[in-house]
Amino acid sequence: MKEQIKSVFDLQQKHKSELRKTDAKTRIGKLRQLKQALENAEEEIFVALERDLRKNSFETTVTELFFTYAEIDHAIKKLRSWMKPKSASRAMSNLFASNKIYYEPKGVCLVIAPWNYPLQLIMSPLVSAIAAGNCVILKPSELSGATAGMISKLISDTFDPQEIACFEGNADVSSELLKLPFDHIFFTGSTAIGKVVMEAAAKNLSSVTLELGGKSPAIVDETCDLQKAAEKIVWGKLVNAGQTCIAPDYVLIKENKLNDFVIHYKTAVQKMFFEGSTINKKDYAKIINAKQFHRLNKLIEEALRDGAVLAFGGKSDEQDLTITPTLLTSVAESSTIMQEEIFGPILPVITYNNIQEAIDFVNRKEKPLALYIFSGNKPKQNKILTETSAGGTCVNDVLVHIGNPNLPFGGVNNSGIGSCHGIFGFKTFSHERAVVFQSKLGLTKMIYPPYAAKMGLLRWLKKLM
Repeated sequence: MKEQIKSVFDLQQKHKSELRKTDAKTRIGKLRQLKQALENAEEEIFVALERDLRKNSFETTVTELFFTYAEIDHAIKKLRSWMKPKSASRAMSNLFASNKIYYEPKGVCLVIAPWNYPLQLIMSPLVSAIAAGNCVILKPSELSGATAGMISKLISDTFDPQEIACFEGNADVSSELLKLPFDHIFFTGSTAIGKVVMEAAAKNLSSVTLELGGKSPAIVDETCDLQKAAEKIVWGKLVNAGQTCIAPDYVLIKENKLNDFVIHYKTAVQKMFFEGSTINKKDYAKIINAKQFHRLNKLIEEALRDGAVLAFGGKSDEQDLTITPTLLTSVAESSTIMQEEIFGPILPVITYNNIQEAIDFVNRKEKPLALYIFSGNKPKQNKILTETSAGGTCVNDVLVHIGNPNLPFGGVNNSGIGSCHGIFGFKTFSHERAVVFQSKLGLTKMIYPPYAAKMGLLRWLKKLM
């Protein structure tokens, strides 16, 4: 595998100079080729995701396929505009020059994808990398093995490895890939592994985009429609069984609204994911593997031991890796479940007395990938937005910001570095190159030495600045 990786990497290094010369028409052709390959493989995709995560084909279509198709269609529509050099304003140093920003491919790029949305989270950066004119090596997660195998076959059947290649395997494969001097590395996964990726990239001064995670809060105040808020939080928390990087990780709610929220949340869970008293496993995904299953159960056990109250849920079935939707109240801030990203169908609820308490609670933690505000009060919305920091935010909804390719998606500090989707993804995989076309009337020689006779000029220039 080591020799194969190096061989493909060297092949792409030689080929990247050809790709950088490709025009919009050629790149659009590759994007259409990718979309057609995905459409032809839809049935295999449904089977693979059902096997890996027990995803319903409807959920797969909405969260994996339609999302990817929208990314491709948006890039096809906008690519000619993105690729055009952009004019920049003049400055005193180049008063008569023409100033442009050119977008050039970074070269050979590595995309390391996670297991939770194993198709979407590898295809979205691939779309941006193709649009920007790069060679790409893909590394899907071995934890979603059925989808990884399907992706590997799709890529090998569709593209020449000198342009796009895919390597399956465990962490050893990722380690071998990270030793190579890629021009850019795009990683989606945990903060802990993100630090490992960044450390490896630093050895080759490879630029990085890190799409990480963290504890994304939902702040609910007394002015919102509590029933609608609960329904939206249920969907955002429990789609893919909570294994979503921007899922609400915990709720902060006004103390006098706690009981009402619990009732509405439970009602929404029953409506969406239960058939009578039984969880509907046709619509409700499973936990990815036994390791994550036991980790999540341990979080529940430790929270209860630390004084949390089980409002409902808490049941699990190891045989099919299912943990029922679980709501915890009276959760201690020091509890482990409030220290690490949950990444499962467990929702802690914390109460506050005034909005400043909620803001201070959020700010005591690392900056999250997402923050959700449920409030009908504009000044309160603005206060939360002004006094907190997050990768992205929805007001009176959850998750939907990720679906708009006109918005940047990414984290901040602990929750990520850089952004993706749409033009932001195109720029991520491009180098913005400053180019000055100097005029025959260029004035730079006015500042050449000798300097003795030019102090008057300097004073004149200073007045103009």
